Amino acid sequence: MESRVLSGATTIHGLPRLPKPTAVVSRLSSSTASFPTTRPVGAIADGGNLILGRQLRPATLISPVPKREFLLRQCQAAASSPADGSDSAGDAKVGFLDKYPALVTGFFFFMWYFLNVIFNILNKKIYNYFPYPYFVSVIHLFVGVVYCLVSWAVGLPKRAPIDSNLLKLLIPVAFCHALGHITSNVSFATVAVSFTHTIKALEPFFNAAASQFILGQQIPLTLWLSLAPVVLGVSMASLTELSFNWTGFISAMISNISFTYRSIYSKKAMTDMDSTNLYAYISIIALIFCIPPAIILEGPQLMKQGFGDAIAKVGLTKLISDLFWVGMFYHLYNQIATNTLERVAPLTHAVGNVLKRVFVIGFSIIVFGNKISTQTGIGTGIAIAGVAIYSFIKAKMEEEKRQKKAA
Repeated sequence: MESRVLSGATTIHGLPRLPKPTAVVSRLSSSTASFPTTRPVGAIADGGNLILGRQLRPATLISPVPKREFLLRQCQAAASSPADGSDSAGDAKVGFLDKYPALVTGFFFFMWYFLNVIFNILNKKIYNYFPYPYFVSVIHLFVGVVYCLVSWAVGLPKRAPIDSNLLKLLIPVAFCHALGHITSNVSFATVAVSFTHTIKALEPFFNAAASQFILGQQIPLTLWLSLAPVVLGVSMASLTELSFNWTGFISAMISNISFTYRSIYSKKAMTDMDSTNLYAYISIIALIFCIPPAIILEGPQLMKQGFGDAIAKVGLTKLISDLFWVGMFYHLYNQIATNTLERVAPLTHAVGNVLKRVFVIGFSIIVFGNKISTQTGIGTGIAIAGVAIYSFIKAKMEEEKRQKKAA
């Protein structure tokens, strides 16, 4: 830019002399009545404005500007501005994310579903030759924690500080997260993925019960009635599920209860920390909770034959690769899910959660070729429909509350 403005200029005492600044200044003065009038851009907390793409603090605006520097700024602005007088700086700030928000949100949903489906499929394939859900749960969280530490190290995102008071609030959340994660994996390892997700469709029922009887919130009758088909559908699917066993069923139910309490404690631990940092801290604490049961319950068996059997079946390279990638997919799908749900309204959130479960159940049946009875299929459909009705009603209630608060 400066090479165009200062071309043909001479230098006196190390300072550039402009050949004919008068013409440029006169042309600029026709559009600006006084010394550079600035236009506020965005919400600038300290009251500064943007001049030539730089934020100036109020003290800078008040301080006098030397005449030669003033002329140089005017010439630079004239050289960089388009001939038609349009605001090129404003146009440059409108990026792809702002221009196509619906398309970007759709991409977030796609990545959320894609990563979730890949995680469930790869997770189940690992359990087919390495049936150690406690150890695999540790790997899920360990890979995610390493990812968070590396992200903090490079400043993407910048690590948010944590104190003892916040730590006390996050410990119950992380404990419930760890318990729900382990029991989910125990269920995945013992029954079909589709059946586990069918049982986990009962999670809204436990959430409603906890809100009513623990938090003391009044749940409308319509919301309770919408949960009836969920209970009926899960019951129908469980009675004729070919892969049914009590370990898988009870583990999925414990997972529902754990994630319900996680939601309760999360409300008590509401902070101003961004979701990325918050999830990172919860993952670190949850990892600490998951390590002892993995060592106690599966450690001796792993050292005796677990690793050896898996390596004999698939090889060391594939075992390490599968464990690494399943951990990455687990962390990324959870992080993308959090970022996605922050971009949408409660109703869209509800619909997204229901569709995600449908995608996972459908793809798991296709990939693994699980045979399901007609009654199981009907029961699963009824349960998913009930979750959709419940989610719709609850989202409408939350939207009405938000509108009342705004009014």
